Formats: sequence, C-alpha cells, structure tokens
Amino acid sequence: MSTADQRSGPAELSRRANRLRGRVLRAIHLAGAGHTGGSLSCLDLLTILYHRVLRIDPAHPGDPARDRYIQSKGHSVEALYVVLASRGFFPDADLDTLCRYRSPLVGHPTRKTPGIEQNTGALGHGLSVAAGMALGARLGPHPFNVYCLLGDGELAEGSNWEAALCAAHHRLDNLTAIIDHNGLQITGAVREVMNVEPLADKWRAFGWEVREVDGHDFETLCGTFDALPFAPGKPSLILAHTIKGRGVSFMENQAGWHHRVPKEDELRAALAELESTAATPAPHGH
Repeated sequence: MSTADQRSGPAELSRRANRLRGRVLRAIHLAGAGHTGGSLSCLDLLTILYHRVLRIDPAHPGDPARDRYIQSKGHSVEALYVVLASRGFFPDADLDTLCRYRSPLVGHPTRKTPGIEQNTGALGHGLSVAAGMALGARLGPHPFNVYCLLGDGELAEGSNWEAALCAAHHRLDNLTAIIDHNGLQITGAVREVMNVEPLADKWRAFGWEVREVDGHDFETLCGTFDALPFAPGKPSLILAHTIKGRGVSFMENQAGWHHRVPKEDELRAALAELESTAATPAPHGH
C-alpha cells in the first residue's frame, strides 16, 4: 500500500488545497456546470484525506486492503475529481473534460472514474454503503477503514439515521463519518429548510464518538484525523464547521453559489484572490 505523499503536514496541505480551489473553479467554468460552493467547503477535508489519511495506491486502485472513501454528498464531485487527479488516479488534463460527451467525469460520482468506490448523488445513501463496507471489513481478511463525507442538508434523509444506528450497533470503529457543516443548501439555510440541530448531541445519542472541529483549520484537522478511531467499539463522527464557497470572498456563505458557474470575470477575480492568499492562508474561524 502506497504511503507516498500521505503524511503531508498542515502547511503543505493548506498550500495544496489553495491550488486545488483554483483548479475546481477552472474546471467548473470550462464545463459550464458544477456545484461550486459545496466543492469549496469540503475541499480542505478531501485534501487531508487523500494526501495524509487514506491508505490507497493509485497504481493499484483495486487493492483489497485499501481504505474506502464514499462521498455521500455526491453533487460536490468536482472537489473529489481534482483531489483524485492530484493524487494520480488520472491525468490532470482529464478535468477539462468535465461533463463533456463520453467523459467519465460526470456531474456525480460514478465507479467508471478511477478511484471512486461507489455511485452517489441520491442523497442520504452514502453512509449506508459505508457502514456495509466497514462491516464487510470485519468479516474479511483485510481490516481496512471506511470514510464517508455527508452534507448537513442531506441529514434530513432518514436513511442516514438508520445507518447511524446500524454502525453503532455493530461497533464499527473502523468507520468515520465526516459532516461538511456549512449551514447552507440549494434553497437556503439548513436550519430554515429542515432543522437538523443539535447535530453533535444527536450523533452521540445514536452511539457515535463525536469531535467538533473547524473544517478549515489544517493543524486541528490533522490532529483529529490522526486520533481516529476516537473510541474503541464506536464509530467516529467528525462534525466539521465549514464555509460554503470557502476561499473566495464573494462566494462565501452565499447559498446562490450552490450550483452557480463563475463567469469569466468572476473566475479571474476568484483566481486572483486565491493567488494573493496562497502565501498567507486566511485566518481560521467563521
């Protein structure tokens, strides 16, 4: 199992994520489609997963001992694509084919794309798949770990809570769920569309060990992922407080950027802002 580049430190991870934000925006702009705000909010989490945490080898993507990652919030697949390309699962140039005819890079994750474990996008199902994989790891000869990224908006789907009960019942401490808690979904604030709070208390009540973190603080995030599993015999939940549109000031905390494509002038402005902050990452906090 490859270990190359998987122990990057917080500073290098922050620089990498900043570069990948620009790549997400360029790919979405060229495609004329994509989920901009949510891709930017979860990109730091994916950068850490693929460049520090996951035991994977792009040269052997089917290795039965590999860790598994399921992106339940499949609409933010653009972030996943750029991170997979940065990890070497396919050439960076393939990102420019996003949503084009016969491209494997479509608007939601598909197993036709190298490095993707499961088709997702019908919200609320990813954690069920992840729990099944984690249980399978217990029954087989390869004790791999499973990670699943959820959006806070999709937690209105009841299937998530069935999966949460199942994972706790089977004591799946090889399973980690991560919530990209940016507080916004396509129609507005999550609290107003369908309030899912208090999230930390609910997951604890369902039998999970929970850590709340700033989802853009690389120092804290690295320490949190390094501490997994949080408790023996319990699945782990990382409640990551994030910012929709993170890294581009005019996109941040704007529900309108959930599924909006940057125009040429907006792309130039966004890339210039990312370049100006590359050497000095923005302060943590919200």
